[in-house]
Amino acid sequence: MGGQLRAALRHVAYPSLLVALVAIAVAALRLRWDLGRASQLFLVGTIAYLTLLEWLIPYEPEWTPSVREWGWYGIYFVLTMIGGALSQVPVTTLVGWLAPPHPALPLWVEIPVAMLLGSLANYLVHRWCHTNPRLWRLHGVHHVPDKVNVANNGVNHLLDVVLTQGAVQVSLALAGFSAETVFVVGLFVVAQGYFVHANIDVRIGLLNHVLAGPEQHRLHHSVDLAEAGHYGSDLSVWDHAFGSFTWRPGRRPVEVGLQNPADFPATGEVIASHLQAWRRPVRADDSPTGST
Repeated sequence: MGGQLRAALRHVAYPSLLVALVAIAVAALRLRWDLGRASQLFLVGTIAYLTLLEWLIPYEPEWTPSVREWGWYGIYFVLTMIGGALSQVPVTTLVGWLAPPHPALPLWVEIPVAMLLGSLANYLVHRWCHTNPRLWRLHGVHHVPDKVNVANNGVNHLLDVVLTQGAVQVSLALAGFSAETVFVVGLFVVAQGYFVHANIDVRIGLLNHVLAGPEQHRLHHSVDLAEAGHYGSDLSVWDHAFGSFTWRPGRRPVEVGLQNPADFPATGEVIASHLQAWRRPVRADDSPTGST
């Protein structure tokens, strides 16, 4: 593929994803699509789109998954989907109880407010998972791979998914946001979550100070804890607010993965990865920061 085409892809890749998000959200709400099915189709489309971009404009060619890794990642993806479904059980119930039949605010006001609240909940839980030794035994599974790509975005401990996704969505349900708003925010979280994890050579410039991007999230996976902030995977405003924003133009992670790889089983050891949290006592220095 020619250099001019690659350059064009780098510029249109992210805007195209956001346009698709808005188009799906508007169509689903106006045409009264089944919101659950629309969310699933958007997830599949997002993964397919970003996987294609990883092939066309990779950031690090060495981070391309091998056939064996695709197999491992597929197993984790299924477990992540199960965890997401389990976290949806209380959310669906709460939305049914608490969501007003007619939103008190127009959607164009409610949606950005819900995005900010959901992003804050995600930020706080994510940061807690990095500082609490017991939660790190769950979340650390996601940081085992020594590469960052779309496929291993789903490498997670089942309980970590239940906790993090449940906390964010329950916070939105408890706040009384409408089902339509929860749906749109969910699309945004999916798009951003996979976009920031994509191994694509895309830069969003000053938008990094508002929206999370791949440049930031690669630093989050860095073995150098001094640069591994960026706990927000959708908005970066909370990293600014709480002092964990370390990105600057051109900054690359020293290396990605675990600072101490021996702390966790290898990604291919799926069962061991899920059992390791209970196989030995949790110590105060188990988390990356060594804090409680």
